[in-house]
Amino acid sequence: MDFALSDDQRAIQEAARDFLTDAANPDVIRTAVEGATGFDEGLWQALAGEMGFAGLMVPEEHGGLGLGAVEMALVLEETGRVLAPVPFFETAVLAVQAVLAAGSEEQKASILPRLASGTRASFAGTASRPTLRDGKLTGTADFATFAHVADLIVVATADDSLVVLNADTPGLTVEVLPALDRTRRFARLTFDCAVGTDMILGAPGSAKAAIERTLTIGAGLLAAEQTGGMQYSLDATVDYAKQRVQFGRLIGSFQAYKHMLADMMLLIEASRSAAYYAAAAIDENGDELAQACHIARAYVSDAYRSVTGDAIQLHGGIGFTWEHHAHLYFKRARATASWIGTPDQHREALAQIIMKDFA
Repeated sequence: MDFALSDDQRAIQEAARDFLTDAANPDVIRTAVEGATGFDEGLWQALAGEMGFAGLMVPEEHGGLGLGAVEMALVLEETGRVLAPVPFFETAVLAVQAVLAAGSEEQKASILPRLASGTRASFAGTASRPTLRDGKLTGTADFATFAHVADLIVVATADDSLVVLNADTPGLTVEVLPALDRTRRFARLTFDCAVGTDMILGAPGSAKAAIERTLTIGAGLLAAEQTGGMQYSLDATVDYAKQRVQFGRLIGSFQAYKHMLADMMLLIEASRSAAYYAAAAIDENGDELAQACHIARAYVSDAYRSVTGDAIQLHGGIGFTWEHHAHLYFKRARATASWIGTPDQHREALAQIIMKDFA
């Protein structure tokens, strides 16, 4: 693996950072957090359409940029840095990977250009899953993020099928749930829908490997988004340390404070390495893919919670207030640690892979 970023990759990262720093500034995020949907339409149109990032991993023949997981990780790090309140990860990663893994050529030609051009998607099936039987989809799916603003719902079923539904499909009910993380709203989906064969990716019951691959790749790339949130938490804390005076000195001059900042930095750098390694393994598509993704998610989820907790503590009283952004990152850290597998679940999956190698 080549771990050095190319000039083109650095250009993509800088373009994403410059754009999001302006378009997803704190006022934009605060407006979304306090809004009814937790979603910013203007930001989505610019990020997905004008910047073209929604199609980053979509093959060029289907209207995308035809790039890889490393480039996606670089963009996700920037969306995580600002807590972008848009279904970018759900659309550009989970939905795209599901279609690539299970769809027929006709389905790829039909669905991928829509996703690449900015059609919003949500992925249902990271927790409970509905059942597809005799052309009928019934049951519920929890923890479907941004489902309330999605145009397409990609559903992983209990019987190993992948189904793509339009959001206005008769019999589909979306219930937005109270959420700890208001920058990524969760919903419960209830299904009582008739499903045609053209709505099923591939053959019914044949998507077990595709579902597993989609969620594994999603877990690995989510680590990059989490790393971006950690970097913001450290940067904001360092800025605060340069301004806050206590006992006649800047608090950043106190040794204990500097030690905690150093510990935060070490966690972030290790997390970035793990996330980039997972992305590189996804692009190589070899035997290390699953291991790298499980390692990244397990480590980075724990590190994210630690860093955001320390950021609140080091901000003192202001860090505990609603007005400060520190709590938004802490809540994102807690919520993402339970989504697409907990750290313990990823460690267990890694242990099973290791044990299988020694069997």
